Amino acid sequence: MRMPHSRRSFLGAVSAAASAVGLGGGASRAAGDDTPALLGGKKVRRERFTAWPILAENDEKAWMAVLRKKKWCRIDGDLAEKFEQTWANMLGARHCIAVANGTSALITSLAALGIGPGDEVLVSPYTFVATVNAILVHHALPVFVDTDPETFQVDARLLESSINERTACLLPVHIGGSAADMDGVLAVAGRHRLPVVEDACQAALAEWKGKKLSTLGDLGCFSFQASKNLNSGEGGAILTNDDRLAGECRSFQNNGRATVGGLDYSRSGANLRITEFQAALLATQLTRLEEQSRRREQNAAYLTSLLKEIPGITPARMYEGCTRNAYHLYMLRYDPAGFEGLPRERFLKALSAEGIPCSAGYSPMYHESFLKTTLESRPFRAVYSSKRIADYFDRIRCPANDRLCDQAVWLFQTLFLGPRSDMDQIADAVRKIHKNAGRLKA
Repeated sequence: MRMPHSRRSFLGAVSAAASAVGLGGGASRAAGDDTPALLGGKKVRRERFTAWPILAENDEKAWMAVLRKKKWCRIDGDLAEKFEQTWANMLGARHCIAVANGTSALITSLAALGIGPGDEVLVSPYTFVATVNAILVHHALPVFVDTDPETFQVDARLLESSINERTACLLPVHIGGSAADMDGVLAVAGRHRLPVVEDACQAALAEWKGKKLSTLGDLGCFSFQASKNLNSGEGGAILTNDDRLAGECRSFQNNGRATVGGLDYSRSGANLRITEFQAALLATQLTRLEEQSRRREQNAAYLTSLLKEIPGITPARMYEGCTRNAYHLYMLRYDPAGFEGLPRERFLKALSAEGIPCSAGYSPMYHESFLKTTLESRPFRAVYSSKRIADYFDRIRCPANDRLCDQAVWLFQTLFLGPRSDMDQIADAVRKIHKNAGRLKA
């Protein structure tokens, strides 16, 4: 079984692709030089892509100011609160609760809704494992609803058929920075009076019909981990317009305290607080987020116009309601039939050899042993019968997602921060592989 794409391997690929800042691409491929780099030819791309993270003088000043002030914990400082106000205003939400990371944001949001043992949460199967782990932490069951392969998002048309009396929440994932079908998700949630938690961890500034993702459901979650478009190494945030849920989130991530620095406890909780260092970096990185986001969008649109002309390459489709894509990932489907039967793994190796970092993306996590091991553990056995667990595994089959995991190709957000000529080189590399697919297959 192919191993899932891990965060460590993701960062390793990004780091290898981007260790030198620069907006210029490598020299264009010489006319007639068509031998694939994997077979000894010259690379299409010989320079590295834009480095990540991008640092500026304001980052260093902000970090050192926190260091010298000696108020490193958010209980003592004010930078976390200032970031929360700024991020909430930018997204059009009433409340923002900053936390330690995106996983913490998901765990806290589900805790605020009272998700617990016996509950079921409907979730996309095409996501990072943190989305699933956040559900399992509460001893609830993640019920996977199959993927729409054209968009890589959960197929909202299938949500209703997975709802039963134990369903407690819908958790759509805006994977790659594109939007799930929020009209479909919210319609189902409304009919069944179910709360919605948006996993917008990869979708900073992305929109559905002009509204920022994370603000359409009851709660929305972000990650500011090192690979993310808005980056503080680790960090996360929860957005909500619900005063009560905001209070529950603030309390849970602060060990259940009723007030920020007090010793009065209103509920159970955990220490999932963000630090002042993280908040300082987020404030300075925010000053560049809009410009970087526009550049990614423009480059992605141009690359799509080039790649869609190549047989066997199908860029991910956006739903009509997705009015802005964050392009944390540029996702496409690869069809070997368009490349003379060249296997995807060979295509990925050839593309990497041409100087274009890429990935196969996620594997179907419901096939991974960790899920079975978790559900067979003593805490879960105390809640769920053997029959319910057996029925559960029958229910979570996702054939469309299985096929997508065999077809997907990712390009990382850092590749889209340079000039348009970088997109020409990516397309040149794919065309070169397409032209030489027979040789590469042999």
